[in-house]
Amino acid sequence: MTLIDYAARELSREIGKRSREFYEFVMPAIDMYEDENGLIVKIDLPGFKRDEIKISIEEDILSIRAKRMEPEDERLGTILYKQRPVQIDKRISLPISIKEGEKVTGTAIYSDGVVTLRVPISRVGVIPVT
Repeated sequence: MTLIDYAARELSREIGKRSREFYEFVMPAIDMYEDENGLIVKIDLPGFKRDEIKISIEEDILSIRAKRMEPEDERLGTILYKQRPVQIDKRISLPISIKEGEKVTGTAIYSDGVVTLRVPISRVGVIPVT
């Protein structure tokens, strides 16, 4: 291996590492909407297993953490391009207000790489004017 080959391989490896860090920063893709039953959040987490995902809500912040074990590079052969995120740590603000000490109950279903989180929201409907 020549010096140029070594430098090119190391540069390629560093670029791949930095681009993966960028994707871990901007990912996951999240859709959030509200229906008559509450707040629904869909989170794309392909490549992660159910037990590698941790979701929590504190006050009005949704925390999404996912970390998977990276396969051993030796078993993969020659790596040409490596982009999949190994970990995700994202926090987003929710459009609901939760009082301090109040527990948030919800359900999360993981199917086909997508977590669907449902959080019931109590809303006051029509307020009568007397």
